[in-house]
Amino acid sequence: MARRSGFSEPTLRYYEKIGLLGAVARDESSGHRRYEAATADRVEALSCLRSSGMTVSGMRRYLDLLARGNAAAAEQRDLFAAQAEKLAADIEQLRLRLTYLRQKADMWDARARGDAAAEKRAINEITRVLAEFIH
Repeated sequence: MARRSGFSEPTLRYYEKIGLLGAVARDESSGHRRYEAATADRVEALSCLRSSGMTVSGMRRYLDLLARGNAAAAEQRDLFAAQAEKLAADIEQLRLRLTYLRQKADMWDARARGDAAAEKRAINEITRVLAEFIH
């Protein structure tokens, strides 16, 4: 299950312990966990949520709402919309960090080549990006 989901074995045990997975059956002879198809599907869903940056409390909320079915559709929509907004903000921060790193590389390249104009352009862009980090 760890290979299939991308979760570590300790994470799977933790999720079981805190109730995200429920009790997982054990093989009587080896003691290894045996994930039923429904639990495996749940692990895969949690893996997708975690990879989107959702917290454990968000995953718990998702499962609680899922248990309520269509009656909780509006709340599910809100949960996923909020997570999408958070992810969009994270992506924007990563974009800024990428721009910063590329401009720093350009600045040092310009210095290595002795190109003062290119260095100045890179510094101006670095300054702009740093100002965006503050806001």
